Amino acid sequence: MSSITLENIRKSYGGNGPAAISNLSMEIGASEFLCLLGPSGCGKTTTLRMIAGLEHPTDGRILVDGKAIVSVADGIFTVPEKRNMGLVFQNYALWPHMTIRENVSFGLTLRKTPAAERDAIVNQVMTKLGIERYADRYPAQLSGGQQQRVALARMLALSPSVILLDEPLSNLDAKLRLEMRAELKRIHAEAGSTIVFVTHDQWEAMTLATTIAVMSEGALQQVGTPDDIYERPANRFVAEFVGSLPINIIERDRGGSGPLHRFLDQVLAHLGIDGAAVGSAGIRPEATRLGTLSAQEATGCAAGQGTVVDIVPTGGSWIVELDVDGSRFIAIATENPRTAAGQRTHFWVERQHLHLFDRDKKRIAL
Repeated sequence: MSSITLENIRKSYGGNGPAAISNLSMEIGASEFLCLLGPSGCGKTTTLRMIAGLEHPTDGRILVDGKAIVSVADGIFTVPEKRNMGLVFQNYALWPHMTIRENVSFGLTLRKTPAAERDAIVNQVMTKLGIERYADRYPAQLSGGQQQRVALARMLALSPSVILLDEPLSNLDAKLRLEMRAELKRIHAEAGSTIVFVTHDQWEAMTLATTIAVMSEGALQQVGTPDDIYERPANRFVAEFVGSLPINIIERDRGGSGPLHRFLDQVLAHLGIDGAAVGSAGIRPEATRLGTLSAQEATGCAAGQGTVVDIVPTGGSWIVELDVDGSRFIAIATENPRTAAGQRTHFWVERQHLHLFDRDKKRIAL
């Protein structure tokens, strides 16, 4: 399988606006499952299309296994069909007038693969993806999940060294998305392919990727394992973008004097961190606990009180919205909180679950 290197990639569509991609450098290891994650318009699909050869960078180089396939300065541009990469689009892009077998074998036919070899490959791939019984049907006769498997089969039949996926699951319902996530993990485990997967769904990225690259406004914010991205966000953007519920942010610039602000001052003094350098702190809802603590238990914990605004049961947990010092604060209770809107309640969080950010919104390591 192939490694991919992006060096100082810039992409501009002209005009006076900002570049779609600005100075992007990144290493994608062989057999890695990398998710490009970020909101709409951040540049993740543009990055994928430049790797595939469907977009030309304005500047920079792209290397596969150390060999340049794109170098603007040297005038190098390898056409898409010479890159040995498979691409699956969001809309599947199946030929409606062809049967499923004809769709899966389409790329092999263009390569002039001998018929016997082509049939063997197509049968093997269709069987692996569980679509062999639909071989003589047409795309319109299949469900969205089945069509997605056909698109994957057509791409896998070509044995690409790199698999590029552009939000392939966004058109599926929740159940089919779960099934296809499992399918993609199985494909990666069995084939060991290098996969680059574009998504705006942080849950998809966290459950699929070995490595996540978070992007915003054409710039790379952080690259790391799912645990790195979640537990050690490099800046406020990553902390606020990743998480099933938004992280609670305490702005120190507002000069608050409530219990959380007082606790933060104590923590900073204990750690020897200049409080003037800290712009904000983040606490994830799932790291917040409800209830009172003994004096011994409270050591190393931030504790406070808030007024319950709302309680939302989710089946296995309860989302509790609090008003703390006039600010909205979210906690997740794993047991019935036994409280109601309008009542006061205690909450606390352990010190290691605090995320500190400087005035430029960059992470401060505890």
